[in-house]
Amino acid sequence: MSLHLGKGTAPKVRRYPKNNQTFTWQQFILPIVLLIIWQMFFELGLIRSIVLPPPSTVMKTIGELLQNGQLFKHLGFSLIRVLEGFSLAVLFGLTLGIAMGLFRNVYLWLDMLIQVLRPIPPIAWIPLAILWFGIDEMSKIFIIFLGAFFPILINVIEGISQTDHKFVEVAKVLEISRLKFTSKIVLPGALPSIMTGLRVGLGFSWMCVVAAELIAGTEGIGYMIMDARQLAQTDVVLVGMLTIGITGKCFDYMLKALERKLLRWKTTYQGA
Repeated sequence: MSLHLGKGTAPKVRRYPKNNQTFTWQQFILPIVLLIIWQMFFELGLIRSIVLPPPSTVMKTIGELLQNGQLFKHLGFSLIRVLEGFSLAVLFGLTLGIAMGLFRNVYLWLDMLIQVLRPIPPIAWIPLAILWFGIDEMSKIFIIFLGAFFPILINVIEGISQTDHKFVEVAKVLEISRLKFTSKIVLPGALPSIMTGLRVGLGFSWMCVVAAELIAGTEGIGYMIMDARQLAQTDVVLVGMLTIGITGKCFDYMLKALERKLLRWKTTYQGA
């Protein structure tokens, strides 16, 4: 079976431009339409405010939480925890991933353990985190660390494993040192996969922050959501969810900008 592309239908492949506009007006159409439908359903009495408050109520709640400083307060605590947990995941994920990718013996020793631990959801570690670290900040950071660590580790190993074997043979012939070979060939070639791991890991960090702040927390977006749930404040719950989503998107945008800067040589398929 052959794939035939008609005239003028060649795939659009281009390099990352220096000034690539990630946000376009098309991206806002669907959210706006959904918000309008959501508000209309409320006005028609099809949904109750306690179940799903309308966008107008959510926006009013956002204004109130910004005015009294509660939203900034809780976001600040969550932000610090995410950055600390993610930074530790980057440090250990990159170090261990490079070691496992470069040295087969290290890979053979650790792969089985990694594959057993990887499917365990971070929230399942909460009881052990409390036993090991108590109910202070370290237990929360540990949960966030676990969420980000494995995506980074796996993508680093995968990126290194995709190094072209021809480069390895050339390095042997030219007697290039392992350090130079790693820094000049292996890591640059693995960078696309590494950046993917960082972006996925950062996303998991924000997903885990809610679970992490269940551990005897009195601050943070996760605590704000859980406290609002107990008080049946659905609008505050939605504000917390929206805050995590928007903040996570902003951080992903920054990583994507860094990716474009580091990978100017990379060609990307832009769709038909």
